[in-house]
Amino acid sequence: MKTNGNFPNRSNGSGLSGSIGVPHHEHPSYKWWVLANVMMGTFMVVLDSTIVDVSLAKVMATFGVGIDTVKWIATAYLLAFAILLPTSGWIADHFGFRKTYSLGLALFTAGSLLCSISWNMTALIMFRAIQGAGGGLLMPVGMAIVVREFPPEKRGTALGFWAIAAAASVSLGPTLGGYLIDNFAWHSIFDINVPVGIVGVFATLVIQREYKIQSGRSFDIIGFLSIVTFLAPLLIALSDGNASWNTGGWTSPFILGCFALSLIGLVVFLSVEFNIKHPLIELRLLKNFNFGMSNLVLFIFGMGMFGSTFLLPLYLQNGLGYTAFQAGSLFLPLGLIMAVMGPISGALSDKLNPKIIAGVGIILLAMSLFVNHFLSLFSMTSDIMVSLYLRGFGMALIFTPLNTLSLSDIPRERMAQASGLFNVIRQVGGSFGVAIMGTLLTDRTIFHDTMYGQSVSPASPVVQNVLLGLKNFSQHAVGGTLSMSAMRAEALLGYQISQQAFVSAVDDDFLVAAAITVLCLVPILFLRYKKRKGEKVKVVAME
Repeated sequence: MKTNGNFPNRSNGSGLSGSIGVPHHEHPSYKWWVLANVMMGTFMVVLDSTIVDVSLAKVMATFGVGIDTVKWIATAYLLAFAILLPTSGWIADHFGFRKTYSLGLALFTAGSLLCSISWNMTALIMFRAIQGAGGGLLMPVGMAIVVREFPPEKRGTALGFWAIAAAASVSLGPTLGGYLIDNFAWHSIFDINVPVGIVGVFATLVIQREYKIQSGRSFDIIGFLSIVTFLAPLLIALSDGNASWNTGGWTSPFILGCFALSLIGLVVFLSVEFNIKHPLIELRLLKNFNFGMSNLVLFIFGMGMFGSTFLLPLYLQNGLGYTAFQAGSLFLPLGLIMAVMGPISGALSDKLNPKIIAGVGIILLAMSLFVNHFLSLFSMTSDIMVSLYLRGFGMALIFTPLNTLSLSDIPRERMAQASGLFNVIRQVGGSFGVAIMGTLLTDRTIFHDTMYGQSVSPASPVVQNVLLGLKNFSQHAVGGTLSMSAMRAEALLGYQISQQAFVSAVDDDFLVAAAITVLCLVPILFLRYKKRKGEKVKVVAME
């Protein structure tokens, strides 16, 4: 293991590190300063994601695009995030953890600046991909830094505090984003990342000391190209299977070609990664039972939870007519709950069976999604808050126990690879979820619109009475000729049908997300946990 001259290690005379295999520094508070520094970057990345969720309705109106296009704001980010995640371990090992973390912050900040000056939808999607690339380097390396600096018996607590940054972003992001969108241009939601990112880069260079693994591991270029070939065409196909421009639908030559290219990429990727000495993604880590099962949980979780995150803000703004600030302010208690429960969850996972804690979290999260299945055009704010309360408690109880279980048997020198893979699986699941849920939302909206439209017969006395009432209302409210009032009445009825169809489609999406989330309980049941009578010392050889 290689460190700089100001990064001393305590040796026990046998060439091994200190008693727990964690680098020792001049001051015991060093690891807490590092944790605070990493939390700053985490806050910025998660803040941007939550702000973007409440901005989708505004972006749709500004650029005149539909759901099938605007969902690429999230998909492009997640795709770039997932592609860069596997490289983070190699870059951190070879160039240093501090340099890699700083690079991730710099890329994310530059992407934010470019997003704020986007002149059309295509440019915004491209610049969101740059943001995702920065996040793909920042998040896993930050997690690996935290895990490396803290001994095993304190990792749960450290990861719990790390989760506070995400919780604060979840809480403040929608509220702050809603305020900015309602009072300024939508560009401002990206502008606020720039000063935070600059401060974060400066703090990283001042606080953290360089640390890197000296190894001969070469970059797996074939693995990198093959995973790009696998993920990019697959997400394009899943996202654009029913897009308005794709008149051929799921059987069009373009979509079928994307699926075929993706399959080729997957075959090449798997054959290469399992047969070379230094793979891009250390898939062999999945042979560790707990690590493999935890990643399965995260993949399913990502599909259900992250795939449905954009639904509620769209429902509140497009369905109930909330302003962006009103929609965002509802998420304030969610982050507060996660901030309070995060450290508690970490402390509990250090003392109790983490499987129980994670299982309870999954149940609460599935319940929150199921409750949203009953949303309507007349839902009260109190009904919506119930689901958000459940979501806050559920998410706070999931991540820290899973992190503790999955990384418990991973050697420190492979922590960057493990944390990178851990986040790749979650982000790939989230990418699939956004693509699938967005496609399902469009399909179900069309389905319900057709069904409701067929049930509204012009010859029906009920329909005639409704149209008459709307015509009279239009005549008194706006004036004009009787024929114009009749046209406005028909338009109002059609708008109401479209709104009801959209809300019914949102309900269908939440039901599917709840069902997917419940499936997480199956792999959680198989996770292995051995209760420790006393924390055993774990010694890791230093290369």
